[in-house]
Amino acid sequence: MPRIKATRMYSILKPVLFLLSPERAHSLSVWLLDIAVKVMPRLLRTWYCVEDKTLQRTVMGIQFPNPIGLAAGFDKDGKHIEGLSMLGFGFVEVGTVTPISQEGNPKPRLFRLPADRALINRMGFNNEGLDALVGRLKAIRERGVPRGIVIGGNIGKNKVTLNENAVSDYVSAFEALFDHVDYFAINVSSPNTPNLRDLQEKEPLKVLLNTLQQHNFAKPTSKPILLKIAPDLTDTQLLDIIEIINETQIQGVIATNTTLSREKLTLSSSEIETIGNGGLSGKPLRERSTEVIRFLAEKSNKSFVIMGVGGIHSPNDAREKLAAGADLIQIYTGFIYEGPGMIKKILKNL
Repeated sequence: MPRIKATRMYSILKPVLFLLSPERAHSLSVWLLDIAVKVMPRLLRTWYCVEDKTLQRTVMGIQFPNPIGLAAGFDKDGKHIEGLSMLGFGFVEVGTVTPISQEGNPKPRLFRLPADRALINRMGFNNEGLDALVGRLKAIRERGVPRGIVIGGNIGKNKVTLNENAVSDYVSAFEALFDHVDYFAINVSSPNTPNLRDLQEKEPLKVLLNTLQQHNFAKPTSKPILLKIAPDLTDTQLLDIIEIINETQIQGVIATNTTLSREKLTLSSSEIETIGNGGLSGKPLRERSTEVIRFLAEKSNKSFVIMGVGGIHSPNDAREKLAAGADLIQIYTGFIYEGPGMIKKILKNL
């Protein structure tokens, strides 16, 4: 019965949310979640959580309660970790956070494509900055992390920071968050910050990751570092990524970020042009992100960790990513379209 009620709840709520702009719908959703955490936490856990030790995964030396995480971008400022833990996630990746708070790109900057079960966003790393995030994460650690959920920190550079100075932004974020997250995701693949993807090129990427590893290895105990990559990289570039990971000894990759491609969309070219620039996520990305995961796993002989993300809307989509070589998976757009009940469906299926 509780499961049926939970499913019906989102089926009732979703049409209302989709009448609002995507950003207003997001704000309303997390506001409702925060209220639910206070008034019915036990019911939330009953509806959405699956407590089963067979789902636990030890990856990068970290014990994950289960292999399903929430990708960066949903809880940029770490405001809703407790509530998200009650929706069944094994881990939550906060951010992308930049050293200094920034507004991001002008609105509208987030667009639904319901027919394609997809989103296009050009958010531009809008966030409240490092100090605000560190304060919240410190408070969470002091209270005790809910359900043993793993917290990742996704870090980027400020828009005003030139690429030649980008390393200092990443180092600042790394040092500030080090004691408060379990792993790091290095975001050089967002299409919505000018010239950011240039940092994926071989030489600047090696400089960035080697510098971060120098700071990492200087600690009494190092933290895992993952590189978040774009799905638009060529095979040659992916081979470079494998070489760089092995050379810098980071733990692995998150594959993949959003795509610039507009292939497989049902929208007309005029509709796509009206929406404009931005990264595409959701169902149309599923096949390409799986291809990238499989390529990296095979060509590297599975020599590093792969976190799979892109187009996961069902248990079959999740299994596809794991079969291709992902150790863990993340969802975002599927969470918006299918609702929190999808997490439990996937976990039950696994």
